[in-house]
Amino acid sequence: MSERTVGTDAATHNSVSGNAVITGPLVMAGRVESLVLPPSGPTMVPHQIPSPQRSFVNRTDELARLRSLARTHGAERSPGLVLLTGLGGVGKTQLVSQWVDDAVDRLYPGGQLYVDLEALRRDGAVDMAAVLEAFLRSLGVHKDFIPAGLQQRSALFRSITAVRKVVVVADSVRQAPEARCLLPGQGLLVATSRTDLPSLAIDGAVRIKIDPLDQHTGVQLVCSWEPAAGKDTAAELVRLCGGLPLALRTAGEWLASRPHLGLDQVVRILAANGPLHPAEGSPSVNTILDTVYENFPAHTKQLYSLLGCLPGTSATQGVAAAAGVVRFDDALGDLFTAHLTVPVQSPDRTRRFRLHDAVRGHARRVAQTLPEDVYVRYRRAVVDYYAAATAHADVLVLGASRMRLQGPPRGSVEELSPAEEPFTDGPEALEWLDAEQANLLSVLRLAAEHQWYGTVWRLCESLWALYHSRTLHADSIEAHRLGIEAAQWEGRRDAEVRMRNQLARTHYALGDHAQAEQELAAAEALFGLIDDPRLSGVVRESQGLIALATGHHDKALALFSQAYDANVQMGDQHGAIVQGYNIGQALTALGHWERALDTLTEALATARATHDDAMCPRIGIVQARALQGLGRLEEALDAAVAAAERASALKLYVKLGQALALLADLSEQVDDPGLRAACRRRLRELRTTTTGVLPRIT
Repeated sequence: MSERTVGTDAATHNSVSGNAVITGPLVMAGRVESLVLPPSGPTMVPHQIPSPQRSFVNRTDELARLRSLARTHGAERSPGLVLLTGLGGVGKTQLVSQWVDDAVDRLYPGGQLYVDLEALRRDGAVDMAAVLEAFLRSLGVHKDFIPAGLQQRSALFRSITAVRKVVVVADSVRQAPEARCLLPGQGLLVATSRTDLPSLAIDGAVRIKIDPLDQHTGVQLVCSWEPAAGKDTAAELVRLCGGLPLALRTAGEWLASRPHLGLDQVVRILAANGPLHPAEGSPSVNTILDTVYENFPAHTKQLYSLLGCLPGTSATQGVAAAAGVVRFDDALGDLFTAHLTVPVQSPDRTRRFRLHDAVRGHARRVAQTLPEDVYVRYRRAVVDYYAAATAHADVLVLGASRMRLQGPPRGSVEELSPAEEPFTDGPEALEWLDAEQANLLSVLRLAAEHQWYGTVWRLCESLWALYHSRTLHADSIEAHRLGIEAAQWEGRRDAEVRMRNQLARTHYALGDHAQAEQELAAAEALFGLIDDPRLSGVVRESQGLIALATGHHDKALALFSQAYDANVQMGDQHGAIVQGYNIGQALTALGHWERALDTLTEALATARATHDDAMCPRIGIVQARALQGLGRLEEALDAAVAAAERASALKLYVKLGQALALLADLSEQVDDPGLRAACRRRLRELRTTTTGVLPRIT
């Protein structure tokens, strides 16, 4: 065997040639103690509940009940659940925003978490696993330590909030299970819904119904922005608006922008609009919206009708520009002023907004009155924008060298969205993808509906950057099924293989090996119809990973060897390194430690030479296991420490945890209590800082 170093660039390291320089126990423990771990917990306590509006009247009884419940559950260790029900536009979210004050902060020091489920809802359902992922990240859980399944994420959320008392607000809940999985370990969950959910009473929910404003209170609200209003006229406006604060505020803003009109004239205009329209939300809201829309300038009507065309929920200036909206800032200002849109909180740099949920149905009806060619043109422009932006994000997140069937994206991100560049580097691109998650699957569905098949599978290929990085398995499964169908319609067998392999990887991540194997078998059946050896390589790798996970090590070795040959044939150095690492894993599992060491040493040397840094700690861990199998324990210790150091430097905390666990095991074998104690202490610190939960490590 040629002499190659096992460690990284540490001052003292071993070689695997037998001419090792072994560091002493104190030095080895010192290297473990010097590992840099992620910072403890989140950088700030989350305060996500929207800020209250200034114009707020009455609701004295409801506020008093919420404050009383907050005090009660703030003093208890068990969680509480409150359900606020009422019509769309009645002010449920505003009531919660008014309730959150300094007292709530003191009672619930763990923070405030907020989600609007309507913004994430698709075909009536919400991916609650994705909601919990966002909550866990807000609470400081490192992305690599967020489990895959809904039950596991819910359990981790309860564990963290059992020691961090939080308030959770979930807007637009439609089904009881949506609320149940967001119940914290201790603290308070406040859910809002348009309908009563009586089954939550079984969970001890306190139900509070929010009625429309009565005449007296409604008149108070009108007089707060129109002090000279006559009581009878104000009362008539309250009646026309059904006592809904949203409709009253919209009417008030409409009046404020027309100082030449008096309240009497506004009431006459609204009353003359004819019969009320049945729709999503309240008929009175639609009466106001019809009047407000008809009096908008052309550029505001254009933006409003575009929002009615969108398949998703939120929008950005880039989307509007792609559809040809003019005078965007003026138009958006009009919509905000009229209380028709609300800002959307997101971690990325882009300004986001959406229609109020009581307004969305009206905007969709407006969009349906557009000429067919305009309606389709808007939708095509939006789909093309997302396809291009996602392709750019994919390259930034996963690198330009990743195998892709589609060509590189055209132009630049700045050219795609010149007024507001959505991202400039990999981390920002991933945040953008994360913020656009709800829209992206809706866009994919829309493209499939219009039979834009080439766009469907290309967009799906690019979305792997999001689905793999954020473990959005439910979205990934649906997206790839659409991608497979699109590739079949377009006759792109290579794209179908690609889609099936990515879908198989999702099922593999979920532990559903049978479904993963079924997808890979369907992909393998197409090998005779394609001539790209890269595709056979990725399929063989996926099959090998399943074989390795299920204990079929000989089969895994054969499959990884085929994948290695395919990567070498294509000149893909990174792919060859990955397959060398996989072959090493299979050989180690088979007990062929010398062969494994040869393969891994070569792979590590190539990784260093090509600066494939992320592979180095991975290879080093398996290398240490092979040395352990050979009984070369001190060399194994040094290899594992070197892998831990490299993983720490690259912030690969899952691999750091694996290296520390291996080191703890090795320290038992060499009877080094000091090193064992150091490894267990650092492993405990790592698990605590990356999950927020103190693990049981004996």
